[in-house]
Amino acid sequence: MNAQSQGAKRTEFTLRGLIIGIVITVVFTAANVFFGLKAGLTFATSIPAAVISMAILRAMKNSTVQENNIVQTVASAAGTLSAIIFVLPGLIIIGWWNGFPFWMSFGICATGGVLGVMYTIPLRRALVTDSDLPYPEGVACAEVLKVGSSNSPEAAESVESGGAGLKAVIVGSIVSAVFYVIVKTRVFAEAVSDYFRIGDRGAATGFDFSLSFALFAVGHLVGLWVGVAMLVGALIGWGWAVPHFLLLHPEAGSAADAAQATWSHYVRFVGAGTIGVAAIWTLAKLVKPVISGLAGAMAASRVRKAGKLETLPRTEHDIPIGLVGIITAICLVPVAWLLGHFANVSGLGSHTALLVIGGVIFVVILSFLVSAVCGYMAGLIGSSNSPLSGVGILVVIIAALLLVLGVKAMVPEEAGKALVAFALFITAIVFAVASIANNNLQDLKTGQLVDATPSLQQWALVIGVIAGAVVIPPVLDLLNQAYGFVGAPGVDPARALPAPQAGLISALAQGVITGNIDWSLITIGAVIGVALIIVDELLVRTSRARLPPLAVGLGIYLPTSTTLMVVVGALVGAWFDKRADRRPDGEATKQLGVLLASGLIVGESLLGVVVAAIVAISGKQTPLAVVGDGFEIPAIWIGGLVFVASIVVMYRWIARMGRTTA
Repeated sequence: MNAQSQGAKRTEFTLRGLIIGIVITVVFTAANVFFGLKAGLTFATSIPAAVISMAILRAMKNSTVQENNIVQTVASAAGTLSAIIFVLPGLIIIGWWNGFPFWMSFGICATGGVLGVMYTIPLRRALVTDSDLPYPEGVACAEVLKVGSSNSPEAAESVESGGAGLKAVIVGSIVSAVFYVIVKTRVFAEAVSDYFRIGDRGAATGFDFSLSFALFAVGHLVGLWVGVAMLVGALIGWGWAVPHFLLLHPEAGSAADAAQATWSHYVRFVGAGTIGVAAIWTLAKLVKPVISGLAGAMAASRVRKAGKLETLPRTEHDIPIGLVGIITAICLVPVAWLLGHFANVSGLGSHTALLVIGGVIFVVILSFLVSAVCGYMAGLIGSSNSPLSGVGILVVIIAALLLVLGVKAMVPEEAGKALVAFALFITAIVFAVASIANNNLQDLKTGQLVDATPSLQQWALVIGVIAGAVVIPPVLDLLNQAYGFVGAPGVDPARALPAPQAGLISALAQGVITGNIDWSLITIGAVIGVALIIVDELLVRTSRARLPPLAVGLGIYLPTSTTLMVVVGALVGAWFDKRADRRPDGEATKQLGVLLASGLIVGESLLGVVVAAIVAISGKQTPLAVVGDGFEIPAIWIGGLVFVASIVVMYRWIARMGRTTA
């Protein structure tokens, strides 16, 4: 019996699966938007979505591992399309928008997201089928699906038997949510930080450990070497760059103010150079496999046209390449309208034709290139640590340079701000494409491992994109009203969300278009990036160690309030996994660790959105506070001890639970 006839007898693409997936997408998208604006990172939602899906579908008849896979595929849009927050808030930060117009924001997310799905089809063969990339999150999700399926022979001994996996997610969510709420009462401190002067020449540096279970959990998920790389980046940034540039450009005020100002004005651009070079290196390595993937897609199309689709294995049934072309062309129509509308309302209407035609060509070419880069890096180190930020930096610089070369001379000087806004707008569209392509390849890897049909996954992701695109604008509006973003006009920086990537990308766009960008800083970062590439390549050839250049770049330009707790999570997670490997129940225990980490992220992020709503409604900065400023030192000790104790208790609990399910 061939694969096609076998597929007719099994449950895969179902209405109930789509509904469950959409509900999970809506919830996780809201959580991811808040978490990304706060931490500069988004989290992959496939694994927690798969666990929740299995818990629901196991109570229903005829559920299969493939149906569960469709649910997590729909829900994975939450972990990817949410990355639009790395660009879109830049329009608020530069003072162009006061809020997020729903239909404009929805249009960017929806059209870009669907284009991203289409781009993954030729890339799938290059980066999934014919590649040895590890796809850590995709493989982990496949294992969760296989052992958790009610029809799987391994199910009786899986972490899902007895609901162990769901327990891990729920407990993690509750612990992180409760801790986050107590932090907002100010009984627990939000961070443990210290900034200090070095020597007598005015140099300063410091550190900031955010007491965040979500950041800790991200570290567990990205793994040891990414964590080590981020630590190296933080040491470069805060051990050398901040004191160095502070000596060259003295800042007044306290050590904390001086160090933070120096990092913001100088060091982040060094990190941008590092990330940019790493992204270009990735592109260069992808030329051959991408060409091979396109050839494979065309070959499969010829087989389909010859009426011999059944001769292909199920895992080769993509959306037909001809239909992909049609859908891509259809999506470019609203893209053209969005660009034209934005040009008209921004005062650039006399150059609408040039901006629309050039913009569409830019979107088509850059989107495909960055999709390839992001897909490759997702396969290498996972979607949670994908190079979307670095790619966004490259895209906005290219967009801004093209506007300077092609349009700036033809508009009055006061139109400079409109050009900056247009550069950010078109970058957001490309970013939406890249974000979906990035994570969809993880989903397709999962599908390959569980004998799923790629075309059904691709249609499922289109549905997830639309659901996510509906949720993102109102959540962004809510957070903007409650907190605002650092650097935006009239916003209190003490309460504003950092939105680090959006701030950096908007600063780069302004710098390029106004001509006052310090290219020497980006050059220094580029030199560091080249050195890191050489070191990483040597490590690959001589040892098991890695030093991903993109992760180092993230460590340089993200604040230590984000990076240091991620590093701690990576180190603790690696220690936990190493101990688990020594025992016969090692795989079950490690799987529970992944699910616990996923729960820790989800709980804190969802409560972050709830607290944001309370702030917006109450109009108070700290509506949950029950103690005053005088409680800061006790809050650090109490919060720190509870944080550490909670980690120890939770890890010991899942280790015991792993023994009972192995």
